[in-house]
Amino acid sequence: MVREARTAIIDIGSNSIRLVVYQGPRRLPTVLFNEKVLAGLGRSLAKTGAIDGQAMALAGTALSRFAALAREMECDEVRTVATAAVRDAANGAELIALAAKNGLPVELLSGEEEARSAGYGVLSAIPDADGIVGDLGGGSLELVRVCKGRVDEHASFPLGVLRLADLRAKEGFDRRVGAVLRDAGWSNAGAGKPFYLVGGSWRSLARVDIRDRGYPLPILHGYAMPPARISLLRRKLPTLEKGWFRSVPHLSGGRVPTLGAAADLLDVLLPVIGSRETVVSAFGLREGLLYRQLSPAESRLDPLIVAARDEGRHRGRFPEHGDLLNNWISPLFVDESPADGRLRHATCLLADTSWRANPEFRVALGIETALHGNWVAVDGRGRAMMAAALAASLGAQPPYPDPLPALASPDDLQRATCWGLAIRLAQRLSGGVAGPLNRSSIRRAEGAVELVWHDADRALCGESVEKRLKGLGAALGLPVGSRLAAAGA
Repeated sequence: MVREARTAIIDIGSNSIRLVVYQGPRRLPTVLFNEKVLAGLGRSLAKTGAIDGQAMALAGTALSRFAALAREMECDEVRTVATAAVRDAANGAELIALAAKNGLPVELLSGEEEARSAGYGVLSAIPDADGIVGDLGGGSLELVRVCKGRVDEHASFPLGVLRLADLRAKEGFDRRVGAVLRDAGWSNAGAGKPFYLVGGSWRSLARVDIRDRGYPLPILHGYAMPPARISLLRRKLPTLEKGWFRSVPHLSGGRVPTLGAAADLLDVLLPVIGSRETVVSAFGLREGLLYRQLSPAESRLDPLIVAARDEGRHRGRFPEHGDLLNNWISPLFVDESPADGRLRHATCLLADTSWRANPEFRVALGIETALHGNWVAVDGRGRAMMAAALAASLGAQPPYPDPLPALASPDDLQRATCWGLAIRLAQRLSGGVAGPLNRSSIRRAEGAVELVWHDADRALCGESVEKRLKGLGAALGLPVGSRLAAAGA
């Protein structure tokens, strides 16, 4: 079996240096490895204009380790990029030479390139994104207008979290920052559209908000914070004790000192650009670099479907089983919106991934896969519907466990239950293989659910199939029946 290409990106940022190794489908490769070092390269820029000795030493150690790891992992491509701190530091060339010494030629991104890559990263994960992308790093803030799969206006500002300390210490922080944005032409640029949050400090702020609100789905990507929550956090952060932050899952201690600056800047920025909500994106510059290498046809692929298909291929019993399942059950759901149709398709692609688990835990694994999988281009409602459908396909019945009822409406969960029961019927009829599904069909006909099969498959339509057909009909509120296909059909 040919190994899929493996790509490493080393991102030398103003606050952190990170190695991420990717492998899998080009449209949405899986992260094999992810490690960061909070080197703080931009920490001293505001005062000295240079990277300080301690940060440079940390960077050297990190780059040496990351280069060695990339070799050990046999990465087919290694890209090393640097952003604001290296770009602006008087001794930035010294760090570039340090990377070259480790066999890592550095691409020094301009502010424009950095902004565009962040925008494309968001589009990679949220194809229908329509608003402003804000990528907050240690040394700079990039703003990007995205719409209809395109990156439009973009700008870079020296407003990274490591550069805001002096500005925050002076009176008139809100007025000064607002003036910078207005003078650059970004007043009301968001006009009621979402503001997409990229960067470690803003993602950490979202982790704090999830913990503070007790939100039932602790997944960053797609998490929304209204401006009122951000204003509240801005006031609340200074009152919280250090021990409280340790209770926030996956919050890096190195990010805590930047939370205040991140909240202050976001609270000022939103009313200036006119955005009424924020949405966290787990994808940013690195994913944007990968996305920009795709062909137009590859970039148009749905990232949720690509990821679910890849998961099914690796964990399922039968190749391409999910696409066949979706095609077989689709005639039952012709009234669905395209948005729900893609959720159903993704569920079918995942329907076979729990079979290798202990039978007592298949339902739990199905729910876990849908609810907490590393998916993009899907919100909490979508995850809950996929989870309910997988649970039903594995024999579970409503009511479903928390947090599913908190994320999706009863009607949504009922629809998902019908998807699951249709999948359950298809898998029982076919044993999971293609032949019986290719030779049969199911549809709504004259107010009933009708299973159509060939006489040669009579032996397959036993009691267990009839039982599952009746269960599906009951969920749909329809009577059921079956008939032989016409001769030659």
